[in-house]
Parts: sequence; C-alpha cells; structure tokens
Amino acid sequence: MIDEMDRRILSLLQQDARLSNAEIARRVGMAPSATLERVRKLEATGVIQGYELRLDPKKLGLAVTAFIFIKAQDKHGEIDTGERLTQHPNVLEVHHIAGEDCYLVKLRASDTDELGRLLRVDFGSHPSVRSTRTTIVLGTLKESVRIPIPGDARTAAST
Repeated sequence: MIDEMDRRILSLLQQDARLSNAEIARRVGMAPSATLERVRKLEATGVIQGYELRLDPKKLGLAVTAFIFIKAQDKHGEIDTGERLTQHPNVLEVHHIAGEDCYLVKLRASDTDELGRLLRVDFGSHPSVRSTRTTIVLGTLKESVRIPIPGDARTAAST
C-alpha cells in the first residue's frame, strides 16, 4: 500500500532521481534511514522499476522521431513480432494496440534516409509484417516518462 509519504518520495524521485537519500529525507521530514527503507521497499515491490539517464537525441545525431503503425500476421494472442521489434536499437517504445494495426512503435533515426532504410529493410522485409504507416514528428512539445502519482496533490496541481 502506497501512502502519502511514499507519494512524496516518488514525486521527488521523478523530478530528480539523483537526489541523495539525505536530501529526500530532509525534504519529506523523515530520518534518512526511514527514507532509505521506504525507497528500497518501493524498489522491491516494483513500484520503482529503475533509474535511467535522459539523453538529448539530437545532440547524438538522432534528429528524426517517427511513430510507426505496424500490421502483423501474428496468430491470435501472440506478440512475436512485437517482441522482435523491442530488440531493434532505434526503437524506443513498442505498444501492442487494439484496432486495425497491431503495434505502435516509436523510434529515432538520424535522418529521413535512415528512417526509409529502417522501414524497408528492418521492418518491411520481416515476414510477419504485412504493412506499416509512418508519422514523422515535426516538433515535440512535451516528452516525458513521468507519470501522475494517484493521490499526490502536487502532481495533479502541476499538470
């Protein structure tokens, strides 16, 4: 069960995962040992799944973001194609979706030439891929992995 103190800790960690345990404890008004125990419990129960570094894709030469709708020939209930898509280094997200298509993929590429090659060679030539539809992002207004924390008034107020 997640209580208000857990919500406050999660909110702080989502804002800056590099905060020290002592700083989190100071901000929430708890002893560092109690704060560390809560963080470890949140990690052990899978509420906190990990900590990641955010990079600027453009500064690394990955200026093009695209969303690709993929229709596949997987048998009913299988997600083999989706599992294979998750292994591609340019793919950031793979969502198994309802509707006409089977998967929604978010990827990064250096330019439209590379995107075209990825679509033709890496995705389009795969035997289970029946069709793809691609949308190229012209600009990004918001991109985040932060999720709203239910019951946290500060999270609701900041959206």
